[in-house]
Amino acid sequence: MVEKNDEYYRYRVSRVVSDRTGRVFRNPSRSCLIEDAVDRWMAIRVAEGTLVTWTPRDSTGRSPRDTYIVRRAEVEDKIDWEAPNSIPMDPETFDMLFEDALYTLGKKDRLYELPRVIGADSQYCLPVRTVTYNALAGLFIDNMFRPVPKDVKRSCFADKPFTLLALGFDKLDPSRYRGRLRALSDGRTSTMAVAMDFDRRIGIVFGSAYMGSMKKLMFTAMNYYLPDEGILPLHCSANEGEDGSVALFLGLSGTGKTTLSADPERALIGDDEHGWSNNGIANFEEGCYAKLINLDPEKEPEIYNATFHPDHYLSHGSLVENLMVYPDGTFDFDDDRFTPNSRASYPLRYVENSKADGVGGHPSTIFFLTADAYGVLPPIAKLNPEQAMLWFMMGYTSKLAGTETDVVEPKAAFSRFFGEPFMPRNPGEYADLLGRKMREHEADVYLLNTGWTGGPYGVGRRMDINATRAMVHAAVGGRLRSAEYRSDEVFKLQVPLQCPGVDDTLLNPRETWDDAAAFDQTARKLASQFAARFEKAFAGKVSEAVAAQCPRG
Repeated sequence: MVEKNDEYYRYRVSRVVSDRTGRVFRNPSRSCLIEDAVDRWMAIRVAEGTLVTWTPRDSTGRSPRDTYIVRRAEVEDKIDWEAPNSIPMDPETFDMLFEDALYTLGKKDRLYELPRVIGADSQYCLPVRTVTYNALAGLFIDNMFRPVPKDVKRSCFADKPFTLLALGFDKLDPSRYRGRLRALSDGRTSTMAVAMDFDRRIGIVFGSAYMGSMKKLMFTAMNYYLPDEGILPLHCSANEGEDGSVALFLGLSGTGKTTLSADPERALIGDDEHGWSNNGIANFEEGCYAKLINLDPEKEPEIYNATFHPDHYLSHGSLVENLMVYPDGTFDFDDDRFTPNSRASYPLRYVENSKADGVGGHPSTIFFLTADAYGVLPPIAKLNPEQAMLWFMMGYTSKLAGTETDVVEPKAAFSRFFGEPFMPRNPGEYADLLGRKMREHEADVYLLNTGWTGGPYGVGRRMDINATRAMVHAAVGGRLRSAEYRSDEVFKLQVPLQCPGVDDTLLNPRETWDDAAAFDQTARKLASQFAARFEKAFAGKVSEAVAAQCPRG
């Protein structure tokens, strides 16, 4: 019997790529991918040269309930199987999925094979070979994953590559997977699966045409592999000042990582996924995947220009996903009837003030981003080390509409490390790594609320991006270190009384509400949710000093 190790899976994929009558494009050029996508009606081009596409309705966001980790003895003790996003798949089902993927790829009239890496630091970049039949998926990979560096052999993963099979627009046979994949509410079986086999080093996206499914599969893989190398993976954006100071922005989708890191006064290192090693910070990716809903070209010019700058379409390659486009070619960034999760992927080099090498030093300022839909958290607060550990573990935000297929309105959510869906290992490993690095490099940590003010969602308004930027600049510039602070007794936070460029009233959320009693009641309600979450997930697992920082209602 043939041993089905990682070499076996790589060999089987190579055979499908080589033993076929259709065309195979190995490491195709960018223009080839763009031309194929347009000629085969996978996307349309607009006047600016940007490509626009639309996915099926079931693929406008990630599908966490269709995302699986293969449960093998080799990974059993490393994965937190109690986490809601660690859905196990047995090896037999994965092998069925693998065989169906190979069979489907083998029938296509053309395939694209793209060798890339994840990680700008060649000491730990992960080689990944993507095989797909879809030119747009190939273009997305070209936008987002990094080219193979000349010194890739120095990577700790040089001889342990990963394989990604992407079949976004094909569906699985539900009768074949009955009892193996998710049962839908009407009794049918899901025809979609995003599966990761960490030990065999292969991932499969089958039936999810949302481009972010490929991106987040590889992010999850990095988050599994890196702690074994003493490297902390983070769901964050990063930028660098002229003086070399690095700032990190940790947060879930929709909290402002991309927007806030795109700062004309600072070089963008990356907008979503990074590793923190002994060398400093390194971007995992080569591109950005920005939300477009409610995009204001005047307030977010970096994202707008990167996506819609004029160029010949064969040279452009920015890819817009699920945005409302009218017949005359104009865009409506505020129309969310198809999905509020419209996106744009583009190479990092399209951001005017970006850092090409994707690396920086150790961070001096760290922001924990939350989009508070209750409207009761201050727009900024300074965290001491114990508070920082508490808020990092809690990862509070409000899950925003559209980033997952079953979320239609904001709701409170606790996502440990601001990336729980993508952090599969036991939580203590990530927390210990962060605590160690924060202490070693003495970084200032702030809670930054990009959510609502003046009332909860539906009553209040979203925090003004210009005010948020002013707070970021003040913190990064060190101007909040000597500020006078008040204590928020409910959430146990230190809130500045003043911040350059920000109205004093905005800094105290209670003063922005018309009904102070309603504010107090809402604040206590949210604090009670903090306490309940902490008792369920972390009670007895952290020091008393950290536990004492948890809001209690």
